[in-house]
Amino acid sequence: MSGSKLSEDPSSAKPEGRDHVLGLTVYDLPEPNQALADETRRTRIGRWKMIAVLLVSAAPVIASYFTYYVIRPEGRRNFGELIDPQRPLPGILGLDLAGRTHPLSELKGQWLLVSVGSGSCTELCTQQLYFQRQLRESLGKEKDRLDRVWLVSDLQPIPAELTPGLKDATVLRVPADELARWLAPASGQDISEHLYVVDPMGNWMMRFPARLDIETAAKAKRDLERLLRAANSWDKAGR
Repeated sequence: MSGSKLSEDPSSAKPEGRDHVLGLTVYDLPEPNQALADETRRTRIGRWKMIAVLLVSAAPVIASYFTYYVIRPEGRRNFGELIDPQRPLPGILGLDLAGRTHPLSELKGQWLLVSVGSGSCTELCTQQLYFQRQLRESLGKEKDRLDRVWLVSDLQPIPAELTPGLKDATVLRVPADELARWLAPASGQDISEHLYVVDPMGNWMMRFPARLDIETAAKAKRDLERLLRAANSWDKAGR
């Protein structure tokens, strides 16, 4: 009716001086020790996954070494001395004959037959380089899986007559003290008297006896053939 006021419903009126109570849901926070344990578990699982991936990648390499070192189907002892533990290529620089620097790690990815000596190259050095070249050539169609490397331990000029025989070799000058921390001769021998075998992963893994001759070079050839055969499933020519 005009002029009248509508009555308010007492039940809908907000009580004076009183706030509404909000409904809150409280969630439990993780205990610090539990959170740390969960993080440790996740880290451990991640590490195991990484190790599994590495093992799968390295399986062919491991299998070939197992074949050569343990099974040895030929039933013969190797002629060269196996290096245990193997020694990886050092992180040092070499100087090529044009004066350019190269990290030795560039040599990885290929089997290496390594000789060491002074740039002046005495009769022994010349003989070592000759057998090094002949051993590679004797491998026939497999020779491209093996590189010849001559590490020159000083700054002496290299005789011009050696140049033709070095055209397919890698020649790097490396300080003698750096070489001595990686390669080592047999007791009573000089570092320049041996040929050294390095695998494609850059590990020095074999040393042939000092001062090869025609007879002993034939035995060294058999070792190289067995190594290449054992690694045939995963190692191919080239880097």
